[in-house]
Amino acid sequence: MGEKKTTPITVNDVEYKLEDMTDEQRTIVSHIQDLGRKIDSTKFNLDQLQVGQNAFVNMLTLQLESEDVAGNDEDATFEEVN
Repeated sequence: MGEKKTTPITVNDVEYKLEDMTDEQRTIVSHIQDLGRKIDSTKFNLDQLQVGQNAFVNMLTLQLESEDVAGNDEDATFEEVN
């Protein structure tokens, strides 16, 4: 028979075996892992949102600059975008 695999968990530079932990400790580890995934996903979504926002700011800037070049200088009030 093969050896039983263990899952190492490192906390504060100390390695523990998941299989030796209590049910409550394993639940805490699961929460930590799930929160890590959610944080990574949120960072990914934030990156997408920031790129999208920058794209729209650039689109608006190009349109406003092209109006200025064309001599179409209308008085308009805009909130600060960035």
